[in-house]
Amino acid sequence: MNTSKVPLHNSKHHNIGLGRNSSLLDVDRVSKRFGGIQALNDVTFSIEQGSIISMIGPNGAGKSTFINVVTGIYAPDIGQVCFQGQDITRLPAHAIAYLGIGRTFQLEELFPSLTVLENAMVGCHTRSRCGMFSSGLRLPSAKTEEQRIREEAMENLTMIGLEHKASDSISSLPLGERKLVGIARALGIQPKFLMLDEPAGGLAAHEIEKLVKVIDILVNKGLTLFIVEHNMPFVMSVSQRVIVLDGGQKIVEGTPHEVKANERVIKAYLGEEV
Repeated sequence: MNTSKVPLHNSKHHNIGLGRNSSLLDVDRVSKRFGGIQALNDVTFSIEQGSIISMIGPNGAGKSTFINVVTGIYAPDIGQVCFQGQDITRLPAHAIAYLGIGRTFQLEELFPSLTVLENAMVGCHTRSRCGMFSSGLRLPSAKTEEQRIREEAMENLTMIGLEHKASDSISSLPLGERKLVGIARALGIQPKFLMLDEPAGGLAAHEIEKLVKVIDILVNKGLTLFIVEHNMPFVMSVSQRVIVLDGGQKIVEGTPHEVKANERVIKAYLGEEV
């Protein structure tokens, strides 16, 4: 795949100089083991509000495990994760989502039998105030709630530029647009912090350009983004800071320029790509 034409990300938010008092997520010495595999080992860093942070590393480095720990799928063996100053280390996934941490998935988790709009509505339903009893009886409160959810989902589709395909079957969309629908669905929980797992994986250059524009829109609207990705030109063009994992350990953290210039990163991951 040719990614050499990915545009550089020169938006104003890249110049934001935030201090530690603006920290949104704090990860302190987090470790996670699965049997004999040390998936995460003493990982520590902070993420500032309004930033775009990317995490790179080879397969098996612990990137997806890290997302699953932050979002409550796994609990770490040791260490602590705090979001807006609150300890979320042992909270269940639904409680973490309610606090404002959203995510997409590396493998598509969309419903092929539903339309684009219906898939986007799934995320909004996680905040539904009406229970199954009300919805099943089609009570007025449930109808009002359903209309609100439909309108919110359409707003999220408009944000990613797919409102004109709201009635299309999700299975009719190309990969790039399906991934954008996954973002729209994640926006349904109204996140403050959004974790994107391999958003550019398998995309053509023109699809990546559209993804970059969507990322600009999201951050300019106040979201903080955390991206796990293998596409190095994409990572280096959109990120404010980059974290490198190897064998579950953080080996480098810095600006894209600093990471690209690091000899250990060049030899292990980047080679001659950058």
